[in-house]
Amino acid sequence: MTSETIKQLLTESLKPALLEIIDNSAAHAGHAGAKSGGGHYHVTIIAEAFEGKTLVQRHQLIYKALGDMMKQQIHALGINALSPSEETKGNL
Repeated sequence: MTSETIKQLLTESLKPALLEIIDNSAAHAGHAGAKSGGGHYHVTIIAEAFEGKTLVQRHQLIYKALGDMMKQQIHALGINALSPSEETKGNL
């Protein structure tokens, strides 16, 4: 369910050309963050919104899109955020 919500929020906000979400929560069972219900996810996203943005700015856009999910439902989030021009250069 959380993966679907992440997908929905990122799609609505950033309109990605590609979005892949991997739920690694099961691998972290028993971890302190997992006890509070927060999951571990990795996102690969290619979006025009990242063009000309620094890595920090890209992450900020993602955190803003996810909003309150970062406080409770998401304990850890790995991010691979590229612009379409970077993808064509083989940076994926």
